[in-house]
Amino acid sequence: MNLETTLLWICIAFTVALVVQVALLIVIMVSALRMRREVTDLVQTVKPVIEKIGPIADTSQRVLEDVRKYAGELSTKANDLLDLGQKQLVRVDGVMAEAAARTRTQMDRIEMVMDDTINRFQETTTLLQNGIVRPLRQLNAVTAGVRAALAFLAQGRRTTVEQATHDEEMFI
Repeated sequence: MNLETTLLWICIAFTVALVVQVALLIVIMVSALRMRREVTDLVQTVKPVIEKIGPIADTSQRVLEDVRKYAGELSTKANDLLDLGQKQLVRVDGVMAEAAARTRTQMDRIEMVMDDTINRFQETTTLLQNGIVRPLRQLNAVTAGVRAALAFLAQGRRTTVEQATHDEEMFI
């Protein structure tokens, strides 16, 4: 093989490669034209939808901004209410604790007064028992004895068994 034949084969290979490249470029161009036509048809189909969605999107954006603003205000007010509620709860807790302490103190005082009253009642009952009832019983017993003695002396005779039994039962 000589140099001319080698160069001829190289030129043929380049020519074949060039023809293949041209064929590929034609296929790419046809595909690009087809794609362009499909995209144009799609854009023409979607264009009315996009035109209708535009104002809706603008309105939605404004509504969303308004909602964000109101949500921020509501959040601030809710936080303020929660803070106020917590402060009131702390106050109520303090009042309840103070009321419980006062109630406990008053209950202790009532218990002391009740104990004192019961003790005085018992002392009074004991005093009445010892100072009045016991001496009255003793006086009653002495009176019954004197009455029995006078009855005995007034009768002047002996008592029957029935009378004695009856007298003894009265003392019992």
